[in-house]
Amino acid sequence: MNPLIHSLHPYPFQKLAELIEGLTPNPEKPLIKLTIGEPQHDAPAIVIETLAKSLSGVSKYPSTKGELPLREAISKWAKRRFQLAELNPDTEVLPVTGTREALFAITQTLVGEKQNPLVISPNPFYQIYEGAGILAGADLHFLPCGSETNYKVDYQLVDDATWQRCEVLFVCSPNNPSGSITTLEEYAYLIEKAKTFNFTIVADECYSEIYFGDQAPLGLLEACEILGHKDYKHCLIFQSLSKRSNLPGLRSGFVAGDATILKPFLLYRTYQGCAMPIHHQEASVAAWNDEEHVIKNREIYTRKFDAVLEILSPIMPVSKPQAGFYLWPELRMSDEDFCTSLYQEESVLVLPGSYLGREVEDINPGNRHVRMALVAEESECVEAAKRIKDFLSRR
Repeated sequence: MNPLIHSLHPYPFQKLAELIEGLTPNPEKPLIKLTIGEPQHDAPAIVIETLAKSLSGVSKYPSTKGELPLREAISKWAKRRFQLAELNPDTEVLPVTGTREALFAITQTLVGEKQNPLVISPNPFYQIYEGAGILAGADLHFLPCGSETNYKVDYQLVDDATWQRCEVLFVCSPNNPSGSITTLEEYAYLIEKAKTFNFTIVADECYSEIYFGDQAPLGLLEACEILGHKDYKHCLIFQSLSKRSNLPGLRSGFVAGDATILKPFLLYRTYQGCAMPIHHQEASVAAWNDEEHVIKNREIYTRKFDAVLEILSPIMPVSKPQAGFYLWPELRMSDEDFCTSLYQEESVLVLPGSYLGREVEDINPGNRHVRMALVAEESECVEAAKRIKDFLSRR
C-alpha cells in the first residue's frame, strides 16, 4: 500500500460524526443540518428534460476530452461570464467529472518537476487541496486566512524561497468557508510570481455564481484578460455545475486556461478513466446555455441570507459573505462545544471551523468559528436561525 495514504487526515464530516457519536439531538425538534454544502434547490427543469432525452448515450463510450458541443458551450459561457476575447474549446477547455476529482488529479499532474515540491493552500481550506498534495508527494504550506486578516490571504508575506519550491498554488475564490474574493491586484501579484518561479495557480471558482447584488466575483481568467495575459500561462480555473445549477449529482464541471498544461492533463485523464458520460454532457450543455435558472438561484439565496441575518446579526458577529452560501461566524466559545451543545439543545447541526483548518505555529485560523451552509429551503434556514438565537440568548 502507498505509505502516503496513512498521512491523509480524516475528512471533516467523519470528525463531526465522531464528535456527536453517542449524543442525542433534542427529540422535540426535527433535526436541521447546516453542515454539508450540498445545494437543496430544485435542479433546472431544462437540464432534467435533456438528461431524460439523452439516455441512449449510455450505449457509447464517452471521450475523455468531451464532445465538441460541450466544450463549445463551456467556452461561450466563460467568454460571456468573464468577458474573455478568446477561449479555445479545443485546447483551453477540458470537461471534468466534478471539480473534486479534477482538483485532485491536476495536482498529480503538476507536482514532481522541482526538488522538495510545495503545494500552497489557504487555511482554512477545502480538504481535497491537502489530500492531493500529500498523495502527490509534496509538502504543504498553509497561508492563514482568519479573522486577524479579515479572512484574506496576505500573499505579500510569502518569501521567495517558498515561491521557489511551489508547484501548485490553490486559490479558492469565492472562498470556502469565508466567502471572500481575490482581487485584481492580488491576481496580478500572483501571476507575476507564477511567471518568475514557474508554478501553476489553480483557482477553485465553484461558488462564483452565487453572489449578492450586481457585481459578479472576479475570475482568474478574467484577471488575465484585463492584465493582458492572453495565453493564460500558469493559470487554470475550475468551475462546476454543482453550486451554480443545483446539480451536485451530475458530476459535471470543467477546467480551463493554460493549453500547455491541459494537453498533458488530458493524457493523464485518459489513463485515469474519468470521462463524462454522454447523457451528462448533453445535460451539461443545456445547463451552461441557460442563465435564467442561475439568476433565480441567486435570488433565492439572497432572500435566505437576508432573512437569516436579520435574526442572527443582533446576537452574534456574523455578516453576509461577498459570495457563496456559507455563514462563517466567530464564536465566544469553543467551536466543538458550540456544535455539540447546539445539537443537543436545539437539534441544529453545524460544522466546527477547526475541522476545516490546520494548526500552524500553534494557531488554527478555523478555531472558534463554525460553518453554516444555507442550502436548505428558506423556512428551514429561518427556523435554524431562530433556534441558534434562542441557544445564544440562554448564554
